[in-house]
Amino acid sequence: MLAEPGREIRLAEIDPAETAGHSKSDSAKKIRRLRETLAELQEALYAEHQRSVLIVVQGMDTGGKDGAIKNLCLGLDPNGVQLTNFKYPTAEERDHDFLWRVHKAAPRKGAVALWNRSHYEDVLVPLVHGEITKETWRERCADINAFEKLLSDNDVTMLKFFLHISKEEQKRRLEARLKEPRKLWKFNLADLQERRLWDDYQMAYDDVINSCATAQAPWWIVPADRKWMRNLVMLETVVATLGKMNPKYPTVEFDPKEIAIE
Repeated sequence: MLAEPGREIRLAEIDPAETAGHSKSDSAKKIRRLRETLAELQEALYAEHQRSVLIVVQGMDTGGKDGAIKNLCLGLDPNGVQLTNFKYPTAEERDHDFLWRVHKAAPRKGAVALWNRSHYEDVLVPLVHGEITKETWRERCADINAFEKLLSDNDVTMLKFFLHISKEEQKRRLEARLKEPRKLWKFNLADLQERRLWDDYQMAYDDVINSCATAQAPWWIVPADRKWMRNLVMLETVVATLGKMNPKYPTVEFDPKEIAIE
């Protein structure tokens, strides 16, 4: 679902298990074709070296951010990919304005940048934990909109994805981590504390998405209870966006027919 300016959304009204008539078996074929198309478009974007794409991935704990990014990266040329994971701000990052660390990670020309979490952490977590006032929150949202317009004005196309899962699905995923030895390292006791604030986070995401959905940087609400559906929706959206951009290979200043290699 596309969240656009002037169109308020409420996550409680959106089904995180939505399939839109797709089936898991059919989606596998579509996903393979989409990956091939995405690889071709990314190669052209990298060769063109004039514009870039920024993909922001947000979501609740266990929402599937890592898996979603892995799905998008399969088959891409790593030379044209920038991946940044935003953790809790370091001491150096806290000594600067909240956008300093993300601006440094903005994509260079020709690149597809993927952000696992983003500048939105600095309006979500502090608000839920009562660390900033509503007025400061509004100011930060205004700063974010101005920052994203700056990127857009400099030929960065933004795609912001919110991976929408249900509280019940989060419970299943947390329990699965406890049962699988290879996933135990991903289990964090702090996630349980954040889970108790589920309703607060849902309301905070409602407010942030509605406040920061702009013409140049809208939000996509991705039904993420089913991982295959999440992967399909995100691939379709990225491929459609790059298709509209229609990147072109640069013209060369020589006639290849006249080149003789001895």
